[in-house]
Amino acid sequence: MRAGVRGIGWALAVVLAVGGAPVAAQPQADAQSIIAARAAPLRASGAPKLEVAPGIKGEALGLDEAVALFYGLRGDRPAWRDAQRRGRLLDALRGLTTDGLVPAQYHDDIIAAGPPPAGDAQALADDDWMVTHSALRALLDLYRGRVDPATLDTHWNFEPRALDARAGIEAFSAAVDRGDFADLYARARPQHWLYARMRAALAQLRAVQAAGGWPPIEAGPSIKPGADDPRVAALRRRLGLPDSGSTLYDEELRAAVEAYQQAQYLDADGVVGAATLAALNVPVAARIDQLRANLERGRWLLHLGEGDFVLVDIAGYRVTLFRAGEPVWQSRVQVGQPYRSTPVFTSAINYVTFNPTWTVPPTILRKDVLPKVRQDPGYLARHRIRVFDAAGRELSPAAVDWSRPGNITLRQDAGPDGSLGVVAIRFPNAYAVYLHDTPHQALFGKAQRAFSSGCIRVERAMELVERLYDDPLKWNRAALEAIVATGTTQNIPLPKPVPILLAYWTVDVDADGHPAFRPDIYQHDAELIAALDRRS
Repeated sequence: MRAGVRGIGWALAVVLAVGGAPVAAQPQADAQSIIAARAAPLRASGAPKLEVAPGIKGEALGLDEAVALFYGLRGDRPAWRDAQRRGRLLDALRGLTTDGLVPAQYHDDIIAAGPPPAGDAQALADDDWMVTHSALRALLDLYRGRVDPATLDTHWNFEPRALDARAGIEAFSAAVDRGDFADLYARARPQHWLYARMRAALAQLRAVQAAGGWPPIEAGPSIKPGADDPRVAALRRRLGLPDSGSTLYDEELRAAVEAYQQAQYLDADGVVGAATLAALNVPVAARIDQLRANLERGRWLLHLGEGDFVLVDIAGYRVTLFRAGEPVWQSRVQVGQPYRSTPVFTSAINYVTFNPTWTVPPTILRKDVLPKVRQDPGYLARHRIRVFDAAGRELSPAAVDWSRPGNITLRQDAGPDGSLGVVAIRFPNAYAVYLHDTPHQALFGKAQRAFSSGCIRVERAMELVERLYDDPLKWNRAALEAIVATGTTQNIPLPKPVPILLAYWTVDVDADGHPAFRPDIYQHDAELIAALDRRS
């Protein structure tokens, strides 16, 4: 009686885990025959199609076909009756916590319970299929990410990590025969220094969490260098300094506070005010989730860091030019405000506009410029903005009814004080987004720089342009400045397109393993964590 109940339970577990009904067993059929009957039609459908990452709405495309192919390599024999092999897989699956993944999503509890009774062929077959399915799903999640980024951003256009499904299944089969899963899963992870550092930082934070978290620092007035404040002891502990036995805010503490502020994109003034206090008191569990979100982004993107390309690190407010995968130039940027966020996508820079004019985008026209024109008739002239009708004919601003302007276009003349400065770096995209120079140079001194309307303002933009052309004879700095000096708007193509990636990271980790948590300016992390934790 117990065996029958357990068999029903195993069958139900597999239905919930994998989807669909298990193949009905013949009275005398053994587990191998049941697996063969289930796998044969899947193998007949062709090679597994694992072109896309698994999505939060269902299983990876073709994962059942991959399971069937695995069994085809072993004559449909069950693989998971051996307790030692099963235990080693369980260790590997539970080790995925170091990657920010959740072992329960791979049915670690069912795997830990061991196989069902030997006399229940149907339950044995269902259990075996479920274990294989879970093990392959975990492998694919490590390799490409658990969440399909296109379900969070419908405009996502990055190429996923290349995958030879058959070779991967053969490697998995060999690992099963050896009973060695640690190396297989290690090779599936992104082989990138940032991913390794984030995993190490996650392990450190989990240790802090297990020890009770970090001490909260009580609210109150700002703590300034030289002050005598009872909260200094907690502040020293929070920043990893030894207990000095004093409540005096000394120079050692000031240096630690300023380093923390700089790492967290706060104004590094040494004053523990409201913003710094809030960052210090973010619970360790929230920082763990922030690392988990960025580990998932690493699984989506870190394979792209080869060759020559430009990387815009949106939440890090910086742009970097890479040659052969190595950074050769970097600068600060200003990105879109939270309500006009800079989008995440990839394209290729193909030309530069020198002395660009600026056509006011419809949203900015409606929300920003029109209210200013209605209040100040001289606004357009001061900013060298001209008015055009739908046919492209220039209009006198005095001839426009600004309460109902109709179908007009506003265009700012070129010039160093124009919104785009002296150069705009162009690449095809659906957002009308580009990199450009800016007259708002003082804003680069701010710690947090979400000031634009979606485009990326680049400090020292002309330096980037010179490196993009990469021709010291024809396109040196003097030649580029001469083009600017003409004052004429010119579009000049690059000798060859340069890939550009606009990416969003809210964690950085230095060479010593210390994580820096950036403000989640667009509130993307919470949605990603919810998707990661959603059970398929």
